[in-house]
Parts: sequence; structure tokens; C-alpha cells
Amino acid sequence: MSRSKTKAPILTLAPEQERQALDTLKRFLEDRFELELGSFEVAEVLELFSREVAPHYYNRAIADVQLHLKERFESIESDLWALEKS
Repeated sequence: MSRSKTKAPILTLAPEQERQALDTLKRFLEDRFELELGSFEVAEVLELFSREVAPHYYNRAIADVQLHLKERFESIESDLWALEKS
């Protein structure tokens, strides 16, 4: 049985944000794990996170916003019902 592999969309950063993320990741790996990776290796790690981890955070943020908006709209609806004249 063959399964088609669909890749999650890669979330992209602006060039300056990507450079900062690469610098931060490179510094973290050196400081914390004493790993001195080259630019290509660090970019590969960042791409992995962008493809495999970031979408989970993105989806969670969307769900949180949806819940917040739902609660807010329910509050507004309640306020409007209170204004209704009998």
C-alpha cells in the first residue's frame, strides 16, 4: 500500500529575521552543546524546525485566536441582547 507523503508548508521569514534566527540558533548550539556547525548545517536545522515544528505553533496560535474571538463575540452578543428593548 503506497502512501503519498505530503510535506507541511514551510513557514518563511523575512531575510533579516532569518539571518537573526540563524545567528541565534548557531550561538545556542555552540554555547549549550559545544557544536560548531557551519552556515549550511544551521540553515538545515532551521529549515527542519520551520517545516516540522513551526506549523504546530502556528496552528495553536490560530486556535487560540479563534477561541478568543469566539468568546469576545459571545460577549458582544450578550451586550447587544441586554440593550434590546422589550
